[in-house]
Amino acid sequence: MADDKIFFISVTGIVVKDGKFLIVKRSEKEKAFPGRWTVPGGKMQRTDYAHKTPNAGGLWYEVAEDVLRREVKEEANLDVQNIRYVTSIAYVRPDGNHCVILSYACDHKGGDVKLCDALTEHAWVTLEEAKKYDLIDGIYDELKLVAQ
Repeated sequence: MADDKIFFISVTGIVVKDGKFLIVKRSEKEKAFPGRWTVPGGKMQRTDYAHKTPNAGGLWYEVAEDVLRREVKEEANLDVQNIRYVTSIAYVRPDGNHCVILSYACDHKGGDVKLCDALTEHAWVTLEEAKKYDLIDGIYDELKLVAQ
C-alpha cells in the first residue's frame, strides 16, 4: 500500500538552562494535543535542506539538528547549542497521520522566551516540578532521560 511509506518527521528539543527544562503549553486551537504541555519542536520540511548546498554529493548532514534550531527559534525565540540525541518515537496523530519524532536535548545559548501564536505559556521546571503539568504522554520520560 503506497501510504504505508508516508509519514511526518518531527524534531523536538528539550532545552536545558541552569538545570531546568523549558516546557511550553499548546494553544487550545491546536489539532494535536490542544492545551497540553510539551517541549518546542515541529515537522521537518523539504525546504529545511533542499535549497541548501549538499555537504557531500547529494547528501545533507545535520538536517534534524538544523530543524531543531529553527523550531526552537520560531516557537520560543531561543538559540541553542550542544545538541544531543535522546530518543526516537513513532505514533499515530489524532488526524490519522503517522509521525516519527526525533527527540534531542540542547543547552540554552541565548535569547529570552517569546512564544509563537501556537503556544500560550511557558515554564522553566525541574524534573520534580514537571510532574505538576499536564504533559503530553512521553514528555516526562524524555525529561528523565535527559536528567540522567
